[in-house]
Amino acid sequence: MTAAAPNPLTEIYRDTWLLVVHKPAGLLVHRSPIDKRETEFALQYARAMNGGEHVYPVHRLDRPTSGLLVFARDQQTASELGHALMSGLVNKTYLAMVRGWTPEQGSINHPLREEPEDRRRKGEAQAVREARTHYKRLATTEIAVEIEGYPVSRYSLVELQPETGRKHQLRRHMKHINHPIIGDANHGRGRHNRYFAERFGRGRLMLAATGLIFKHPVTGEQLQLSAQPEDSFLEVLSVFDQTLPALAPAF
Repeated sequence: MTAAAPNPLTEIYRDTWLLVVHKPAGLLVHRSPIDKRETEFALQYARAMNGGEHVYPVHRLDRPTSGLLVFARDQQTASELGHALMSGLVNKTYLAMVRGWTPEQGSINHPLREEPEDRRRKGEAQAVREARTHYKRLATTEIAVEIEGYPVSRYSLVELQPETGRKHQLRRHMKHINHPIIGDANHGRGRHNRYFAERFGRGRLMLAATGLIFKHPVTGEQLQLSAQPEDSFLEVLSVFDQTLPALAPAF
């Protein structure tokens, strides 16, 4: 990262202890064995926003996922908020565009096998953990395009709230109920992904972290943070021919 490079993060909230930003799709949170050649990370940009002082990522977003990302400005705050996350005390809301028309609402209780960060460990036995996700359908659309043998193709915009925090949980759970997220290269449907990539001139994972509710680890205040999806996400949502609800949660 050069000094002249524009900072791709957008500040959402800041105080003495926390820095909350919006991360664009395509940016890693920190260095990973999966992408050893990558040189730009949200962690670096957040540090630049913090006057060059170190920051501590409290959680992570997958590289193709955009949205709210929390950094602590000291180790103690990072530890306390990290424990709150592990204890299920942080409410997270995501928006996703998925294949097909989902039920109006539902819950997915489907255990997931852990996915190792290092691909060299994929052959090793991994633990299976409980995983729960709640979803609500916000809108539907039908496009007069044949993609998988049907004369029309259907899609839903859904709000997702993970109760647990397993790796790729939302992407794997939506695949499990046969409503994979558009743009998901690993768990999605290739024909649909290609259609939207060609239609809009670029592909992206249609998953965005839009809401966070948690108790401030120092002040005890109930924080309710939200962020609209980025432009590349909203552009794809133009296929919905009805008025969409507010895309950032209204608390």
